[in-house]
Amino acid sequence: MPVALLSVSDKTGLVPLAKGLREAGFTLISTGGTYRTLREAGLDVKAVSDVTGFPEILDGRVKTLHPAIHAGLLARELPEHRSQLEERGIEPIDVVVVNLYPFVDTISRPGVDFAEAVEQIDIGGPAMLRAAAKNHERVWVVVDPADYPRLLEELDRPGGGAEARRAFARKAFAHTASYDGAIAGYLEGTGEALPERLTVRLERAELLRYGENPHQQGARYREAGKLGWWDGVVQHKGAGLSYLNVFDAEAAWRLVFEFRRPACVIVKHANPCGAAVAGEVGEAYSRAFAADPKSAFGGVVAVNRPVDETTAAQVMANPKADVLIAPGYDESAMALLKSKRKAMRVLSAPAPGERERELRRVGGGFLVQEPDVVEIDRAAWRVVTEAQPSEEQWRDLEFAWIVCARTTSNAIVLVRDEVAVGIGAGQQSRVDAAQIAAAKAAGRAVGGACASDAFYPFRDGLDAAVEAGVAAVIQPGGSVRDDEVIAAANEHGIAMVMTGRRHFRH
Repeated sequence: MPVALLSVSDKTGLVPLAKGLREAGFTLISTGGTYRTLREAGLDVKAVSDVTGFPEILDGRVKTLHPAIHAGLLARELPEHRSQLEERGIEPIDVVVVNLYPFVDTISRPGVDFAEAVEQIDIGGPAMLRAAAKNHERVWVVVDPADYPRLLEELDRPGGGAEARRAFARKAFAHTASYDGAIAGYLEGTGEALPERLTVRLERAELLRYGENPHQQGARYREAGKLGWWDGVVQHKGAGLSYLNVFDAEAAWRLVFEFRRPACVIVKHANPCGAAVAGEVGEAYSRAFAADPKSAFGGVVAVNRPVDETTAAQVMANPKADVLIAPGYDESAMALLKSKRKAMRVLSAPAPGERERELRRVGGGFLVQEPDVVEIDRAAWRVVTEAQPSEEQWRDLEFAWIVCARTTSNAIVLVRDEVAVGIGAGQQSRVDAAQIAAAKAAGRAVGGACASDAFYPFRDGLDAAVEAGVAAVIQPGGSVRDDEVIAAANEHGIAMVMTGRRHFRH
């Protein structure tokens, strides 16, 4: 009789599969919890220890690591292999159904310690999968419960399909590679920020409507075995998401959660074009939109509080947003949002979590860096001018500093009353960025604050900010001409704060 070995952590579909194998004439052998599940279902199944003649030992760490199992998996359809099995009383194994200890699920739980994680590193399972997949010309190997029906169909076909065998084997090797990668990634995560080797394992999470342009295909991938905030997103209405929808929503969602008060951020082409905080989210949206209504058309609107009907009415009354993303919506707000603008995407999402190690592709590899964390710490910053910021100016400076750090360099951000009224992004010249920001502010920055993501190399950039009417400036400092720039600030009678930390973003 043909033999099937079943040993699974995920028992989805296990009993129907086992019944199908028994009906096809297979002898079943199994281990541990799988063995108990099959016995409880009334199926005739042998324990692996009965096959090996050796008990499970070391708290189950050693079960299938035995020649009676691996010779049965690795033997080929060769006379000498057959005779060697017969001499030792070993039966060939024809089907292997294995999925592995839930290592990723374990390390994803809060508070899991290192010892518990290590115990969820499967040894026998990957060894069996690799042996069976190597010998897939004879042995069927299945790791995914979704493939159980196809396995039974293929077994019912005379000779079975070589294409299916290879597809299953490829999936098995991908499964073990991803599993080992998860372990390596976990161990990397317990050490240095930039280890000598990085394991990057990706699985496709969703196909996107298209890539950066409609002629390009696009998809969102996630790290294999790991869920991010995007996996908790619910799309309530609208067309399918495109590559840029996801890219811009990522920028907007992360930035809006850097503010503790009710806030709104509007992003267009990866840069904020409006940002504001207020006492409630509807006011924050109104102020952010009013900062640059022209640029807000077709952008991503992100708010860090649930949306009520009043806020939803404001969004729908203004020029169209491509995406609205929020922690949630009340019933009346959702009804209003669904009533028109069918293509507008409405998303609810969990908080974005901490920023992680960043990768960017370059020829033959990746650039890798730690995430850029923006720290707001007045005690560590230096006021370098005769004028001191007022409490109101301090709030504007802090707000401007956060927005500026998340804006493409060279970046200048003008803020008044915690509203980004003018943003100059992505310019080769800091003066040009300042002039663009001033033009967008159109006089609304008077008495407010200016943030520069890097130092002023000359006083001309500062002079441009002063022309916009700001009363305080925040910048990293560190230029050889810092003294000249400080003197210019004193000349203008404005306050200047140096943070000592640059926030370029490319």
